[in-house]
Amino acid sequence: MRTHPAIPRRRALALLLAAPLAPAPALAAPATAEQQAAAARFIETLANDAFAVLRDRSLSRDQAKARFKAMLRENFAIEQTGMRVIRRHRAGLTPAQLEAYRKALPDYIVNTYADRLYDFGQSRLTVVRQVPRGTRGDVDVHARVTDPNGGRPFETIWATSRASGRWLVTNLTVNGVNIALTQEADFDAYIRRNGFDALVDFMRKAK
Repeated sequence: MRTHPAIPRRRALALLLAAPLAPAPALAAPATAEQQAAAARFIETLANDAFAVLRDRSLSRDQAKARFKAMLRENFAIEQTGMRVIRRHRAGLTPAQLEAYRKALPDYIVNTYADRLYDFGQSRLTVVRQVPRGTRGDVDVHARVTDPNGGRPFETIWATSRASGRWLVTNLTVNGVNIALTQEADFDAYIRRNGFDALVDFMRKAK
């Protein structure tokens, strides 16, 4: 078999130096001040618009809850949240089990967050501060939810991400209770006792 002669060392060095350099990959970075402000505006608008739906007396209770859940479905990172809470078990799942879980996921996740937020319907949310989280542009928005009737205010942390091209809520902490971590612990315990298929069946039936 005929082989190509080796390129002389000087010529190889010249070719190397003349070759255009490949662009360096963009480095991940924390959210900028502008991105942090945008995340805060997103949360303030989302929360106050959602609570306004619950205060709308022209809607029945069921209508208000339906619209409220629709807003959460549109603005929460349901797939990301759902995959995170089963991360300890995901490697052992079959494709069919994972697909069944994905189908049950949207309603269950929305209902979980709706239940936490529904009682805030008469409240007002005020952003206290926003803090960059990690190096992917994510932002934690700290906000106080106040009761106009003088009840004790709630401290909340809204974890947000713009990885999908628009701001989405990836988690919520209410008075120190991290909902995603709590959900993960609950799912883990349920799966260990009853199995993954039983969890999916429970999610389908939950209201």
